[in-house]
Amino acid sequence: MKGNLAQLRSYERGVQLLMVNQFTINLGFYMLMPYLAQHLSGTLALAGWLTGFILGVRNFSQQGMFLFGGALADRFGYKPLIVAGCVLRTLGFATLGLVESLPALFAASAATGLAGALFNPAVRAYLAAGAGERRVEAFALFQVFYQAGILLGPLVGMVLTGIDFQVTCLVAAGIFAALSLVQLRALPARGGQGQGRGAGKRESVLAQWRGIAANRPFLLFSTAMIGSYVLSFQVYLSLPLEVRRLSGAGQPGTVAVALLFAVSGLSTILFQTRVTAWCGARVEPGQALARGLACMGAAFLPLLASTAVPVPEEGAGRWLLAAIPGALAALLLAFGTMLAFPFEMDTIVRLSGDRLVATHYGFYNTICGVGITLGNLLTGAALDAARAAGMPALPWVALTALGLACSAALYGLRRTGRLAPSAPPAPRPATA
Repeated sequence: MKGNLAQLRSYERGVQLLMVNQFTINLGFYMLMPYLAQHLSGTLALAGWLTGFILGVRNFSQQGMFLFGGALADRFGYKPLIVAGCVLRTLGFATLGLVESLPALFAASAATGLAGALFNPAVRAYLAAGAGERRVEAFALFQVFYQAGILLGPLVGMVLTGIDFQVTCLVAAGIFAALSLVQLRALPARGGQGQGRGAGKRESVLAQWRGIAANRPFLLFSTAMIGSYVLSFQVYLSLPLEVRRLSGAGQPGTVAVALLFAVSGLSTILFQTRVTAWCGARVEPGQALARGLACMGAAFLPLLASTAVPVPEEGAGRWLLAAIPGALAALLLAFGTMLAFPFEMDTIVRLSGDRLVATHYGFYNTICGVGITLGNLLTGAALDAARAAGMPALPWVALTALGLACSAALYGLRRTGRLAPSAPPAPRPATA
């Protein structure tokens, strides 16, 4: 950890602030969100479909608005969108804790999602610009702070929610309010690249989107990387479901699920920068990406192997059968993400030609967000079908195949030169 802090001090002030901000953003977000469903269905006694709908509104407003958030960041600069997103999330979290009416809950949920769509592309574009040639290392360190917030947030939220969920909401809102003020005062301004520099006429947002949609290597890369998000999300979907199915819904199941998250978060905090340094010295970015996806696909082999083992009726053997394959899967998923994530973020910048970087991040997140939604639906259907048909291996075979297919796609893109940087756009002639 000392090495991470020393590396943090080597960057400019804006990059340092964004690293700490991302930890705090995830701390505030994850201290509240894991307990929101219980508040809606329990304290407020909402029907299950209403609870799911409110949570879905939050996800849709974020995934659906990433592209707009990125375009606004490139148009008006990164800092205003980062600050605006934090202010909006302050209002959304405070409202979630203070209101009970359905319209207000829907509005607050949508506001928290839109906030993420505003600041996420801007943060990544700012980090890429501020880190310069060291952006791969910067994104590796960013992932450490990102995971630290995810790991600590639910623990803090558990303590606060034990007092009252309203306290959790107000503390989370206070964190984002403080972030808004700190960034407003201390974050150096850094503009986007959609400012219409030079004498040419400023390009419209629709024209910018058409240009990105015509960037075939970028679209192919984005499509190939959907699998990484579907696979990594299984730490929150299929792995906990499988662990609880085998270990039960009581305390043993809770401990086994907590082990998944601990393994995933701690391994990233401890090893992310080392893995990135090793890859940077020995392999090309495209190789690191392909190997990362292959590792993520292989993460489900322990679960596949466990389906061939008879399930004990009860006791330590049953718990170990639930916990150990799941923990190994979480570890391999984390390691695959460590391999891929910094080079993934860098590749987006390179394929953008270092132009409209925030819009490219927004476009990329939108594509992957749609992919996650479809992937989760198919994964859930595969889990149900596997149980109904008595074929427990089916979901793990499908997820392994997805990882290997995406790895092969990235390998093909690298071999054909499609992961090389885009040529910069030709300058437009000046207009009278």
